Amino acid sequence: MAAILAIICGAFMITCYGSEDDNPVVSPTDDSSQFVTLSEAVPDAILEIRYYSTYNFVGQRIDGYEEPTALLTKQAAAALKDVSDDVMKQGYRLKIYDAYRPQKGVDHFVRWAQNLNDTKMKRYFYPDLDKSVLFEQEYIYERSGHTRGSTVDLTLFDMATEKELDMGGTFDWFGPESHPDFCGNPETGKYTGDNSKSPAEPKRSITAEQFEHRMILRRAMLAHGFKPLDTEWWHFTLKDEPFPDTYFTFPVKQLSK
Repeated sequence: MAAILAIICGAFMITCYGSEDDNPVVSPTDDSSQFVTLSEAVPDAILEIRYYSTYNFVGQRIDGYEEPTALLTKQAAAALKDVSDDVMKQGYRLKIYDAYRPQKGVDHFVRWAQNLNDTKMKRYFYPDLDKSVLFEQEYIYERSGHTRGSTVDLTLFDMATEKELDMGGTFDWFGPESHPDFCGNPETGKYTGDNSKSPAEPKRSITAEQFEHRMILRRAMLAHGFKPLDTEWWHFTLKDEPFPDTYFTFPVKQLSK
């Protein structure tokens, strides 16, 4: 079957990419009626919507991000409120980088990745990679779980220091340093210090404290119904997401009452 698909893609000159998780998305819609504005559903969360800004791996505002807000399905937002309440008791607040992502934004990523000459943000997000491998190594996809509305990218904000918790790496870093198992075992929460997968010379590493910070976020998210991604410590999807076979196309902006 894979060979047949490859032939079809070549014959019609279509670039074919996968999805960032195991659930196929098959049906587009612009119906936002089952979504909520995250700042209303989770009022303690801090928003830093990177794709509305120019500080992201593309270096410009991403298509479909019309306002610096975050949207999620009602079910995902309710679960995230429980996460927020949990981490607040530990002295943290959630900081949101991205939530629902319209298909238009995903398409923007694909166009950017195909333009190999645009590398202005390389030093900040993918210094160890040639841009030509971003599809091959599955950093860019034609479909994203974010378009189904129940996925969120986030970190923790330390209320005592009034700073982001140090996770040992930046959001959207393209490399094994972003993997939850980098320098440790996320299943046991044990730090190992194993940085052998880092492609940099000298190899990068994270400390035991930074690894534990990642685990604090991970434990809270998993405890309240989210599942992780094995390549990004900041990315979580609601296990029982309400629209596993749907991707949405409406823009990111404040929802109408």
